[in-house]
Order: sequence, then C-alpha cells, then structure tokens
Amino acid sequence: MTAGISWLGATVVPLLLVVARLGGLALFAPVLGSPVIAAKIKVLLFLGLAMAAMPVLSSSGVLAGTAELSLWELLAAMALEIVIGALIGFIALMPMFAMQTGGLIMAQQMGLGFARFYNPAMGDEADVLENTFFLLALVTFIGLGGIDWTVLAVLNSYFYISVGALQVDASIAQILSGLIMASIEMGMRVAAPLLAVVFLETIAMGFIAKTVPQLNILSLGFPLRIMVGLGTIIAGITILGGVLVQYIDQVLSIMMSWYIAGGSALG
Repeated sequence: MTAGISWLGATVVPLLLVVARLGGLALFAPVLGSPVIAAKIKVLLFLGLAMAAMPVLSSSGVLAGTAELSLWELLAAMALEIVIGALIGFIALMPMFAMQTGGLIMAQQMGLGFARFYNPAMGDEADVLENTFFLLALVTFIGLGGIDWTVLAVLNSYFYISVGALQVDASIAQILSGLIMASIEMGMRVAAPLLAVVFLETIAMGFIAKTVPQLNILSLGFPLRIMVGLGTIIAGITILGGVLVQYIDQVLSIMMSWYIAGGSALG
C-alpha cells in the first residue's frame, strides 16, 4: 500500500509541475491563450502534452527530487512554473501586439478608428485594420510553426531552468518592458509609410482648400484619405510580410535565448 502511494506521488507530482509550466501558456500565448478555446479543452490539451513529454523529461533527470516536495513547496513550485510558461507565451505574443499597434495607428490616421467591434480572438474591441493586422500576424506566426516552437520552448526550458529555480526579480520587469517597447517601435515602423503618405495628403488638401475655397474639403478629404491609405497598405503588403516574418524569427530567437540564459535578462 505504501509502495503504491509512493509510486503515485512520484508520478503525479512531476506531472502537475509539467502541466503548470505548460499551463502558463494559457495566459498570453497566441492561440493557446485565446478566450475562444474553452477552458476544458485547454486543460485536456496541456495534460495530454505533459503526459507525452513525461517519459523524456523523467529519463533526463530534470524532474528528479520533485516527488519529495511538501504541499507548500509544491504550490510554490507550481506558481513559479506558471510564471515561466506565461513569460514564454508573452514573448511569443509580441509579433501580434506589434502588428495590432501598427493597425491601430493606421486606422486612427485614416479615420477608421471609430468603427470598433468585439474581437473574440483578442478578447477586446478592435477596429477593422487593427483586427486585420492582428490576424495577419497570427496566421504568419502559425505558418512559421510558432505554436510548435512555443511549446518546445516550454519543454526545453527544463534543461536550463530547473523546477523552482526561476529568480523573480527586476530582470523580469526589464525583459517585459523591453519587449513592449520593441513591439511599439515595430508597430510605428509598420505604420510609418502610411503616416508619411497621409501627412502629404493633408498638406495637399490644405493647399487645395486655400486655392479653391468653394470646394468642400471635408466631404472630399475623408474618402480620399481612406483610399490613399488602403492603396498604401496594398502597395506595401509584400514588404510588410517580409518584415513580419523577420520580426517573428527575431522574437522566437529571443524566446529561446531567454530560457537558455536561465531566465535572466538578456544582454
């Protein structure tokens, strides 16, 4: 009877820790953290992934000693495991955040920011361009195997960050702030061509208004700005796709470098 309980504890406790680290992806990771997916489906998915990974992780010895954890030690370790998975998922989310920011800036300049609707994939309201650029980034991320890389990053992190070894300090805040600032900068770079064209269009319409006062600039300028903006986006969609692919590759590299560095801030 005692042997059966010991075997159960040696199996269930490491499994719970693996599920907790994988479950951290449900907070921020693309697709895996989407509110569209039911909570029950997420639990079954992460449980299945954990059970599939258990033989490799157990044989490698990265989960050694976890069966002897007390209840309070287990709860603390699971909390840290969730933080590790959440951080990896947050890093993977950055390309979508950057493109969403770029779409928001474009829509505001084109006058489309007023038409907002609920987007279940983001769990928040978004305008048409914001939603379009978010979905474009999401499809590209999935096409490049981003979900596979994200899950593999969580599992491979055991070889660099052992259970309960994550140091929650100022370096975590430094990583998060750096990623957010880099994503905002990327969004501004994506929106920069349209901002320049809209700026020139505004100047041209100002000259026309002074030259031909009888012309109703308000009724003409609004649809013209939308047409110019859409034309600029269509003309630069190929370049935008290349930039997006490159940025996703950089984010995936950062995601791998973070856990290889042991969860500390990158230099």
